[in-house]
Amino acid sequence: MIINTIYGLVIPFIGTAAGAGCVFFMRHNMSKLLERGLMGFASGVMVAASVWSLLIPAMELSEGMGKLAFVPAFIGFWLGILFLLLLDTVIPHLHINAEKAEGPDKKLKKNTMLLLAVTLHNIPEGMAVGVVYAGMLSGTSNITVGTALALSIGIAIQNFPEGAIISMPLKAGGRGKWRAFRDGALSGVVEPIGAILTILFAGLIVPAMPYLLSFAAGAMLYVVVEELIPEMSEGEHSNIGVVMFALGFTVMMALDVALG
Repeated sequence: MIINTIYGLVIPFIGTAAGAGCVFFMRHNMSKLLERGLMGFASGVMVAASVWSLLIPAMELSEGMGKLAFVPAFIGFWLGILFLLLLDTVIPHLHINAEKAEGPDKKLKKNTMLLLAVTLHNIPEGMAVGVVYAGMLSGTSNITVGTALALSIGIAIQNFPEGAIISMPLKAGGRGKWRAFRDGALSGVVEPIGAILTILFAGLIVPAMPYLLSFAAGAMLYVVVEELIPEMSEGEHSNIGVVMFALGFTVMMALDVALG
């Protein structure tokens, strides 16, 4: 169990690092069409993970409440939304392709605010992985090793474009390949850290598992709707984003069912 957990926490970071490694074999910056496609794919993965890996298990854990089994998921979901709304308000950050930064005006460099945006994005993903593995380790839920691994792999897949989207502009802006790779990879460090902290916290409050699972789902869906979907839909040929969203959704759904 412990070895499986370690693997599960590291796999998403490997996805980010692999994406950041694009600086070593891609000469030019990522095309807008490819960027929209990757954003759509990441959105589909996150939505499917929120439903199959988080919200459904949260309601299954509350089956004893009968027709009110949705209540913990409902409350946790909204707490996740409000938590990300708070972070979105208090952390200065700049979304990809955006001209104006969000959050407090701190006069930070553009690259710094891009990294903060990705870090903000990665917080709920780390929490999602952490709470699922906490549920597996507790032995009190129906979360299996396969279910937890499916989520880790799904998050790693959608982390690949994130690493590339951070590292490629850094290289195009004149930063060396190794420095661009380092910064792109480090943007994903918050995920294993967040996952470990969530496991430690969730392990102390096992009865709160339905709330924690749905909290992570709400936080992830906030990121999808507030950031990823607008970025995948901007400009011409936005249909590529929709197609890739569907592909990401079905890939994550298949992983969860096949491995769960």
